[in-house]
Amino acid sequence: MPGQMNDQSPSSNGWLKSYYYLRFAVSAAWVAAAFTVAKSSPPLAAAMLVAYPAWDALANYIDARRTGGLGRNKSQLLNFAVSIVATIAVAIALGHSMNAVLSVYGVWAVVSGVFQLLTAARRWKTNGAQWPMILSGAQSALAGLFFVKMAGGTENIGIANVAPYAAFGAFYFLVSALWLSVSDILRKSPRVAS
Repeated sequence: MPGQMNDQSPSSNGWLKSYYYLRFAVSAAWVAAAFTVAKSSPPLAAAMLVAYPAWDALANYIDARRTGGLGRNKSQLLNFAVSIVATIAVAIALGHSMNAVLSVYGVWAVVSGVFQLLTAARRWKTNGAQWPMILSGAQSALAGLFFVKMAGGTENIGIANVAPYAAFGAFYFLVSALWLSVSDILRKSPRVAS
């Protein structure tokens, strides 16, 4: 991307709001497809399971580029790298079993959740309104542990087992985007003398 932006002041949350709305839209579309067409189409489900961590890697890369680059955003650099590894691991695990895929998703959710939490904590100082992303990171880590446990069981596993995790992610991105939007509106509104 030409021209990196490093404007992270609270009064200039335009990029971050757009980013969160985009992450919400993509995750919501993924969840909708997972609960409908992908349930009865194993090739589509497989492609979507590989695409989800790949999209996370791309999103982290784009966001970091807009806020100073991966070198200045270590938690996003690590999240980018972990998501690339997870994409490859999911593609390999699909050749074994859905339990193996869920195990990969579990480990990825734990690690990427921690990095998301760290990114949100860092951003709190410059952008504010990061509590939904901190909650999302923590919940991702907990969901990952649940996935690993479920993967060791005997129940049938499919894309619908992963979809609630993505749905919660979509919810938190939407809340973050709305929170920043409302914060900006309140900040820009003229103060009324009492």
